[in-house]
Amino acid sequence: MTISVRDTPTSSAPERSATGSRASAIAASLVGSEILKIAADVRTLAAGGRDICNLTVGDFSPSEFRIPEQLEQGIVDALRRGETNYPPSDGTLPLREAIRTLYGRELGFTPDLASVVVTGGSRPGIYATYASLIDPGDRVVYPTPSWNNNHYVHLSAARGVRISCDASSNFLPTRKSLEDAVRGARLLVLCSPLNPTGTAFGADQLRGICELVVEENARRAGGERPLFLMYDQVYWTLTFGGTTHYHPIAVCPEVAPYTVYIDGISKALAATGVRVGWIVAPPDVAAPMSGLLGHVGAWAPKAEQAAVAMLLGDDGAMRSYRSRIVAGLRERLDLLHAGLSAMRDAGRPVEVLAPEGAIYLSARFALAGRTTTDGSVLDSDEDVRAYLLAAAGVAIVPFQAFGVTEDTGWFRLSVGAVSPDAITRMLPRLDQAIGNC
Repeated sequence: MTISVRDTPTSSAPERSATGSRASAIAASLVGSEILKIAADVRTLAAGGRDICNLTVGDFSPSEFRIPEQLEQGIVDALRRGETNYPPSDGTLPLREAIRTLYGRELGFTPDLASVVVTGGSRPGIYATYASLIDPGDRVVYPTPSWNNNHYVHLSAARGVRISCDASSNFLPTRKSLEDAVRGARLLVLCSPLNPTGTAFGADQLRGICELVVEENARRAGGERPLFLMYDQVYWTLTFGGTTHYHPIAVCPEVAPYTVYIDGISKALAATGVRVGWIVAPPDVAAPMSGLLGHVGAWAPKAEQAAVAMLLGDDGAMRSYRSRIVAGLRERLDLLHAGLSAMRDAGRPVEVLAPEGAIYLSARFALAGRTTTDGSVLDSDEDVRAYLLAAAGVAIVPFQAFGVTEDTGWFRLSVGAVSPDAITRMLPRLDQAIGNC
């Protein structure tokens, strides 16, 4: 395994800009989404009539995956009842109780009511974790590739410590890779199943990391602030085959006082636009998070909260919907995996990891240094991405969009917004494009 630990330069608040920007220094220095930049290229080609297999968006197309009918109807019914006023800043009581029941039923522990804070989607929960725990200059440890941690580190003026992971560990960190990095750190950020790779922690791998967090906090008994673990498990219901979702408290109960869970319905119910997420955190941490989120109004709409509470409490409906969405995602991921594996077996410069969860597949196209039919040399992952889009009509996202700095040839392929037919049509084009360079 190739692991490197590096401090990113975001160790303090950005200096005032000397360019005369009308925005604040931190706002002016934000980097835009790399995925949105790729989307502009996709739109241009699609507008010209090209058949594009768009594997870039970490979202669901309603034409492929509808939200549960019970959720849809529940929102309508709640609106008709007049549930259109402010909800409590920490979420409605029925939804918070439903989340507790869900965790007790499926994850094996029932959090205190004071631990549960409802948010307007899962992103505010991530932001609230950073904002409530991190002071400027604090160390935040996170693996790469991973989603958006580099941006949250920047927003919180933290010192980011990136743990570079590779295919040998399914792009997930290990206890050994984290042992030095967590010394003196304030926050360790993990995600499973992982965006962008679609891989998941095994029980022993996660237990080792959680035990490291407990040991590090025991070492700090003299008064140093604790190390917290933020565990993003928003994809936990979407696992495939023999993969089991593991979470910190299940594998290491002693880590509970230091663990913040990030969760929600956006991926589990193909409901990214419904905007209902939640935090499960130690009560003394959850309270200031709720206060912070209340000041910015980052709560979920009341009607949606009512509908989600009803659905989460219906075990049969939840299991029925989960079986349908998992089957649809696995069909698409298996098509991609089989097609890319066939190319690899035929001698193409392709690697692919078996999908374990979420809506993603990790694939490597080792085309750097090759020359295309028009004489262009592919010098970087960006060159490879642009070439495959133009030559094969397939849109994919390089791992550089997820905090990786090197050109590794690895890409994220996302299947929530494409049909099986679109994948089937694309694979021969992709094989031919790779063969032509």
